[in-house]
This record gives sequence, structure tokens and C-alpha cells, in this order.
Amino acid sequence: MISPTESPQKRHGPSTLTSLICLLGISLGFWPSPLESQTLSPRSAEWDRAAAADYLDGRQAWWETWPVAERDHETSCVSCHTTLPYALARPTLRPALGETGPSIPEEHLLEDIEKRVALWNEVDPFYPDQTFGLPKASESRGVEAILNALILSNRDAHKGHLTSETREAFENLWKLQFTRGEGSGAWAWLYFDLAPWESDGAAYFGAALAAVAVGIAPDEYATSTEIQDRVGLLRSYLQQDSQDRPLFDRVMFLWASTELQDLMTREQQQSTIADIVRLQNSDGGWSLPSLGRWERPDGLSPDPGSDGYATGLVTFVLQKAGVQPIQENVSRALAWLVQKQDPTSGRWPSTSLNRERDPTSDRGLLMADAATGFAVLALTQADPSNE
Repeated sequence: MISPTESPQKRHGPSTLTSLICLLGISLGFWPSPLESQTLSPRSAEWDRAAAADYLDGRQAWWETWPVAERDHETSCVSCHTTLPYALARPTLRPALGETGPSIPEEHLLEDIEKRVALWNEVDPFYPDQTFGLPKASESRGVEAILNALILSNRDAHKGHLTSETREAFENLWKLQFTRGEGSGAWAWLYFDLAPWESDGAAYFGAALAAVAVGIAPDEYATSTEIQDRVGLLRSYLQQDSQDRPLFDRVMFLWASTELQDLMTREQQQSTIADIVRLQNSDGGWSLPSLGRWERPDGLSPDPGSDGYATGLVTFVLQKAGVQPIQENVSRALAWLVQKQDPTSGRWPSTSLNRERDPTSDRGLLMADAATGFAVLALTQADPSNE
């Protein structure tokens, strides 16, 4: 579950990851002294949760009716920029908002995914080969299988029981996993030359999401005997040459390691966290272009400034990895997120890595959807009222 209350000790033991973070912070000099710890604050009480929820609900409601997102059987495409961040972040707002269940857009999304899982052999791929060319059908299936499993697994983790629909989603997932060759352990993944989620190497991002899905599934699904061979392939894929990958991939790998056992060594965790901290901007945020090796198709340089998606993702993952909100780097990042929430719309800013867009247009807001989802995850992770 993408939970603001869960500690990594639950999976790694009190003497492993958390102890590592403490030692790392001292050695790098970014861990606060006892006096500093009393003054640093995540400031998580100073942001507008209701406005964030309204923005997320509104964008998901728009997405499911947008003609571009419509698919067969009266369903819609599940996207990395809008749907996934929404599905992960929206439940974390319920405690503070006094909600007892999913919002209407959440319900529609979950029903939509359950429908496509149940009709897996009948529904068309998101991008059929006949209209988008080879191999878009297999790429679409790989993406959808991972996102379906993650969204339903996260839903079940909040409820504490793995449903039959989610088990079926995992069955679809494992059937599509590569079991031999260079990509063994991973899945086919959409490539449209669009950074960061549909570009060269993005299959690693997808595999990390699959690991999160398996790790957060309730009823000890990750240790089920029947999937151990497949989980082993997934581990091997993520571990292969991981230290040489762009930092964006390593951030995703770090996140996956907080949910699924035996993914990263202590040295890998230490190296990743240290490299993340070194790239923090002076204003407390992170820049998405600095995390990858992407080039814009138009040849222009992406905005190097801090943005909501990179800052939200990194701050969320650092906390999942055991770095506390009072630690200076995380505290500064949380303060940046609080400051950058738009007071009118409730969203967080982010810009495209691919082209210039009107930031207030529907397409221009797609990156803001991702930024808002992960900003919410980072801030709710730090919120003591959610404990």
C-alpha cells in the first residue's frame, strides 16, 4: 500500500535500511543535529488538501471522458501521467478530509480497471497494431498489465485483503513477463519517444512499478510459492547494471526495494540516496531533466528548474526509504512543495520534457497531474496526522 504510516522496518528489519540511512546521513553531513531536528519541520499542515483532492478528482473525471483516452467496451486508457498518480495518491487524502470511501472518480476508475481485467481476452489493446503499427499491441498489453495490477493491489492494500479481481490482474501480468533473452524479467513497454515514461529504457520504470505492485499486495502475496520463479526473474532484471542506470531509474528501484524484499544491497541504497541528495537544487526541489538522459525532439533544453513531479517523487521515495521528514534535505523539499501548490487550482507545476505546451491546457496539465499526485504522496507521507 502507498501508505503514509508504514515504516521500512516492516520489511527490512530495524537494523538494516533505517540504520543505514542514519549512518549515511552522518557520513554525508546532511543529517540534522539534535538542535536542528527541533527546528526543522515538514510543514505538512500548511497545504490545501481539499484543493488537491478536487484537482485530482476533476482531472480524472476529465480523463475518463476525453475522446483521446476512450477505448472499447466503454473503457478508457490507464495513463502513467494522470491515472496512476491519481490512483496512488487520492486514497491518502481520505483521513484528513474525513472521507469514508473512494470518491466518485475513484470508483469509476476502479470499476473501469476491473472490467478490463475481467474482459482481458476480449478488450482491444490500448494501441492496436492495426492502427498504430507493430509492436504497439504487445507494448500496450505490458503497460496495462502492470498498471492494472498496481492500482488494484494498492486498493486492496488499503482494505487489507487481496481480491479475486486483483489476483486475476496478477495472472495477466505474469503471463506477459519475458522469461528469456535480454529483457528477461521485464515486460513489453510503450515507446513513443516521449520522456520520461514512453522513451528508451522506460521498460525499467515499468518493471519497478511491477515490483511495487507485488510488494504491497496483501495476504503475503509476494511470498506465494507459485510466483517465486517470476519474482526471481523480476529481481534479476532490476538488479542488472542498476548502478549504471539514470538516476530516475535508480529512484524507482529504490522505491521498489522498500516494498519488495531482497532487491537492493546496502551499498546500492547508500549510493542512490547520496546521489539523489547531491542533485537537490538550492531552493529545496529537484529538476526532472537532471534525473535522466533525455533529449527533447525539438533540440531545445528542458527547463532546469525544480518541478513538482521530480520533487514529489524523490521526496516520497526518500521517506519510503527511511529518511525522516525532519531531515534537512527532506524538510526543505517538503517546504518547497507546500510553497509551490497553486492556491487557486490546488495543483503543482511541472513541465514537459518533450515540447513546449500551454501549462493551462488539457494536454499541458498532464505533467501537472503527475506532479500533483506525487506531491500529495510526499506530503501525506510526512503528515503526522495520518499516523
